[in-house]
Amino acid sequence: MARYHHLLNMLGAGCLLVLLAACSSSGSGSPAVTSKKSVSLKPTPAALPLGMTFYTYHGHSSPVFGVAWSPDGKRIASASLDGTVQVWDDATGKHSLIYRGHTGPVFTVAWSPNGKRIASGSYDKTVQIWDATTGKRLLTYRGHAALVNAVSWSPDGKDLASASDDGTVQIWNASTGQHLVTYADHPDHVTAVEWSPDGKRIAAASDNGTVQIWDATSGRHLLTYGDHYNGIWSLSWSPDGTRIATTGVHASVQVWNARTGSTILTYSGHSNYVHIVAWSPNGKYIASGGADQTVQIWNAQTGSTLLTYPMQYTTVVTLAWSLDGTHIASAGLSQLVQVWQA
Repeated sequence: MARYHHLLNMLGAGCLLVLLAACSSSGSGSPAVTSKKSVSLKPTPAALPLGMTFYTYHGHSSPVFGVAWSPDGKRIASASLDGTVQVWDDATGKHSLIYRGHTGPVFTVAWSPNGKRIASGSYDKTVQIWDATTGKRLLTYRGHAALVNAVSWSPDGKDLASASDDGTVQIWNASTGQHLVTYADHPDHVTAVEWSPDGKRIAAASDNGTVQIWDATSGRHLLTYGDHYNGIWSLSWSPDGTRIATTGVHASVQVWNARTGSTILTYSGHSNYVHIVAWSPNGKYIASGGADQTVQIWNAQTGSTLLTYPMQYTTVVTLAWSLDGTHIASAGLSQLVQVWQA
C-alpha cells in the first residue's frame, strides 16, 4: 500500500473528506499568503542535553507530512494535510508566512538549493513552486495523473524531480515547467525520489519494494535495488553519494552501496513500520522514525543506536536535520512539529 494511502487510512475516510473540502475552499483562486501569524510555542534554553525538546511548533491544524530546513539553516518549512505550507524561524519558531496554493493535502516540501524558492507536492496532483519570502506562486506543474508523493531539486537548482502514485518520476525545468524526462519503469506507485549529491543520478523508490537509480540526464537505467521484501517509503543518499538508506513497510532500515546495490548493514532498532529516514549532514549518523512513535539516531557505519527520541504518542511521518546537524525537526500524525537537540 502506498505510504500516504496507509497514513490516510489510519486517520479515517471521514477525516480525509473534511480535509479535501477545507483545502479546496482555501486553495481556490490566487494563493493566499498570511504573514506573521502568532503561534503557541514552548521555547526552552538553546543549550540542551541531547534528545531534549528545543520548542514545539503549533501552526498547523492537521497532521504534518513534510518538513524541510532551508539551505542557510535559518528557516523551516512544514507541509500539512490542512492544505498549507508554513515557513518559520528555526531558532525561535516565529512564524513568517503560510502558503495556501494547493487544493488538497500537501505531502511534500523542498527548498531550492539557493533558498529562494520552495516546491510543494499535493494530493491535488500538482507541484507548485513559490517564492520563499513572499509566498508568491511562480509555477504550477500539472504533469502527473495522481497525487504527488515527493519532490527533489537538482543540486544546481535548475530542474525538479517529482514522484507520483501514477507510477512515474518526471523531470522538468523549475523555471519554465518544461517537461524533460519521464521515468516510468516502476510497476507501482513511486513513493520517494532524490537527486544524488553530485547531480548525476536520481534514485526513486516504489511500492513494489525496489529502488531504481538512473542517469539524471539521459534517463538510462543504472541499478535496481530489491532487498526489501515489501514497499519502500523513504530513501536518503549519504552526503558523499556512495550509499543510500531506505525503509518502508517493515521495522528495519537498510543501508546499501549506491554503485553495486550490495547491502552494507540493516538497522533493526524500531519495533514497527519505519516511515522516514535521513542522513546527517556530516554523513556519520542516520535518523529514522516511524509507527513506534520514536525517532532514532544511529551510527551509519556500525548501526549502533545513539539516541531515541519519543514523539509524544504519534506516528513519525517526517523529519529533517538542521544544516549544522545539531537539531532535528520531526512531525507526524499530530498537528505539531517538534524541534529538538540531536
